[in-house]
Amino acid sequence: MSKPRSIFEEVETKVEAPQTGGIDQRPKGARGAIRIWLMVLFGLVVLMIAVGGLTRLTDSGLSITEWKPITGAIPPLNTEAWEAEFELYQQIPEYQLQNHGMSMAEFQFIYWWEWGHRQLGRVVGLVWALGFFAFLTTRRIPPGWTGKLLALGALGGLQGAIGWWMVTSGLTGTMLDVASYRLATHLGLAFLILGLISWYIFQLGRSERDLRSAHRVGEPRLASFASIVLGVTALQVLLGALVAGIDAGRSFGDWPLMAGGFLPPGIFELSPGWRNFFENAGLVQFNHRIVGYVLMIAGILLWLRSRQSPHSSTRFAASLVLAMMFVQLLLGVMTVLYGAQLNWAIAHQFGAVVLVVLVLRTRFRALYPVPDQLRKS
Repeated sequence: MSKPRSIFEEVETKVEAPQTGGIDQRPKGARGAIRIWLMVLFGLVVLMIAVGGLTRLTDSGLSITEWKPITGAIPPLNTEAWEAEFELYQQIPEYQLQNHGMSMAEFQFIYWWEWGHRQLGRVVGLVWALGFFAFLTTRRIPPGWTGKLLALGALGGLQGAIGWWMVTSGLTGTMLDVASYRLATHLGLAFLILGLISWYIFQLGRSERDLRSAHRVGEPRLASFASIVLGVTALQVLLGALVAGIDAGRSFGDWPLMAGGFLPPGIFELSPGWRNFFENAGLVQFNHRIVGYVLMIAGILLWLRSRQSPHSSTRFAASLVLAMMFVQLLLGVMTVLYGAQLNWAIAHQFGAVVLVVLVLRTRFRALYPVPDQLRKS
């Protein structure tokens, strides 16, 4: 028979901690730290896209004719090394057919752009590796996230290989630039990586319990339409890469017409016909313009659909998309009118980054709406 307890005695009780979703079972510090790490990667990838665009616009992409993932991090350090690099460049079509007689100073200018682009790629890979293996070895990666974070590194490695595949297209034959479809592949993968990082940042910004609760009152139809808008946006990014790949943005400097007409002249003059969609400046720019108009209409429809949402944060997210679409359209027009000058062209490319992220954010808000009283960034 147990001894009676005094009413003043402390009674020891065990309270089982509620079990939450997988990502919340790990220390909360991991969630926040991983999110910050991904934000750093996001910024680096955006910078990588911008530097890549400037490398293309300055015709610097073919200045380094070898792929040395490790030793290539060291630039030429003396006159002999610079002359050796210059001799390699003088053997490719871009120099022989376009830049013959280029001075060493001019070569060094384009070399540093390409070297910086490749070096930044190495920095992105290093930041990913340091962060991933640090979280992995300390067992701070939440359940279900190891594969996602590892995939980012794998895609980054693939991006480096595709970058070299792109460069090789301009090292032989009569090509003065890299193949436009390879450039589109390279840029498209960069945007895919950027989109995945953005989505993971959105997810890690809220607890798993919060996401499960929000998903129950989500708006799948609005999210599906946002997915369609995202698809059209991705297509427009790829078409923009084709425009940049053959300098089509500098071919027709009037708007809304092209060379005084709705259709530019000679849009199917290349044979076989499929080449025109990649190599005909008139048709490539025309397609980019038309899809831009379609995207604008899709953005307006997304905004109208979002007006029916009971969540003000979702409606605001769609409003930001529509506003950015108007800005991006204006930047595109100015890029054409000013012959794809560096400042307008890079602003237009950066606008594409902002637009993709905003469309993704709207889709996320539709799937996981935030109640007004709990609104977060």
